[in-house]
Amino acid sequence: MAINFADTMVEKPSNNLMVVDALNLAFRWKHQGKLNFADDYVNTVMSLAKSYNSGSVIIVADKGSSLFRKEIYPDYKNNRKIAHQNQTDIEKKEFEAFFKEFERTLDLLATKYPVFRYQGVEADDLAAWIVRNKSKYNFDSIWLISSDRDWDLLVADGVNRFSYVTRKEITVDTWDYAVSRDMYISYKCLIGDSGDNIPGIPGIGPKRAALLIEQYGDAMDIYEACPIAGKYKYIEALNENKSLILLNYELMDLVTFCEEAIGAENVRDLEWRLNEYRLQ
Repeated sequence: MAINFADTMVEKPSNNLMVVDALNLAFRWKHQGKLNFADDYVNTVMSLAKSYNSGSVIIVADKGSSLFRKEIYPDYKNNRKIAHQNQTDIEKKEFEAFFKEFERTLDLLATKYPVFRYQGVEADDLAAWIVRNKSKYNFDSIWLISSDRDWDLLVADGVNRFSYVTRKEITVDTWDYAVSRDMYISYKCLIGDSGDNIPGIPGIGPKRAALLIEQYGDAMDIYEACPIAGKYKYIEALNENKSLILLNYELMDLVTFCEEAIGAENVRDLEWRLNEYRLQ
């Protein structure tokens, strides 16, 4: 169904934008065991938009795993595929019912808001592209609705995240990681991301990652410093696996690689639709 972007505003109370991580938010109802949630979902989005004084709302949704990342690292998210294959028949039926309702939810959302979704592209990259172009499209501020901490890579002045799981708001002022915002991507490159099956440097967890960043600088500085002198096993592992830093940077730096991850044709579609939106 075609969307008239003017219809996505409810009196347009502000020039703020809210970006919703569609599948991530849908899991709120799955965790509650509810398989008939489309109407509740739309009402929740409307309520959040009001709470955050967002005159504009955009829904971003995954459509399969990232083809961009799969080409770089074929094992990307393979752990999820294995977990799905190991589901019981009952679990598979529940998942099928959940995704059927999720598709119905997206259809319902599309009658009210623009829904951005492309084959082989993840919501993370769509959100990153929108954030990167915040000034271009003259948004005053952006609220990201997701419990995915990867989205904290996007937090900046005027860009904040709300997690429905923790009920916390992550902003420039409430940032509470062991490293600064500009070092967060370096931190992730060192520790990896088990949820996405992205390996970290063996033996390096949050504390050691923060210590290395304090001692040597960002991920590229640490890469250039290798081989690092020392007999600790995690230092030896870092020296032996320093190439993981470069791999992980390409896999996890959403802002830098969002255009490549989305693809040129899809980026053109995004630009056209957002230009149409901002001209309303």
